[in-house]
Amino acid sequence: MATAAQAEREKVNGPRSSKGLRARARLLDGAKQVFEENGFLEARISDIAERAGLSHGSFYHYFESKEEIFREVAATVDERLSAPLDSVILDAGSTAPPRQRIREAIRRHLESYRDEARIMGVIEQVSRYDEVVQGPRLVRHNHYRQLVADSIRQLQRRGLADRTLDPTIAAAGLGAMTSRFAEMWFVQGLLDCNFDDGVEQLTTLFVNALRLTDGPLRPSARKAK
Repeated sequence: MATAAQAEREKVNGPRSSKGLRARARLLDGAKQVFEENGFLEARISDIAERAGLSHGSFYHYFESKEEIFREVAATVDERLSAPLDSVILDAGSTAPPRQRIREAIRRHLESYRDEARIMGVIEQVSRYDEVVQGPRLVRHNHYRQLVADSIRQLQRRGLADRTLDPTIAAAGLGAMTSRFAEMWFVQGLLDCNFDDGVEQLTTLFVNALRLTDGPLRPSARKAK
């Protein structure tokens, strides 16, 4: 589960030896499993340490609390789910048309969400009542929304998206649609459909909302103020 962002979040005085980094990674993996199985409130530090093959006291060499390790687990999962934004939609070297890039990004996002559905159920639940957990998620998600808004602006300048849309509002609305759709489908089980159909339908909604085209919109489209 180790990521570049995880390394940045490592405590200044935390162990930096190879052995220490491996132990820390084991704790993160063990914590993810325990949170998935028991939820946040019922998860115990002793269970996390035992799953990682470490003593209870060893946990505190790497993390100060259950909340801290949960925040890092949540951040790592969020980064995986958001990876298609950089690797597909914002890939400067891609020659694929916008519609194709959106479809591929949505597919990868939903695949990751489906794979992480158990822990995402816990993350979504905790973030709704715990400000300490919610805060870092909001910062990350605001950053992602700004990137999407910038992408929409670029499409508008090229005449490929509806110029009457406010990019910031559109990015927030489309982001909420995508994340809530995935939660309803994979966590709450409120939707029963073929995976490819779900990808295609969500892509169509996304594309239609932007009035996205592979060529410039008709001159009659009103320009953004």
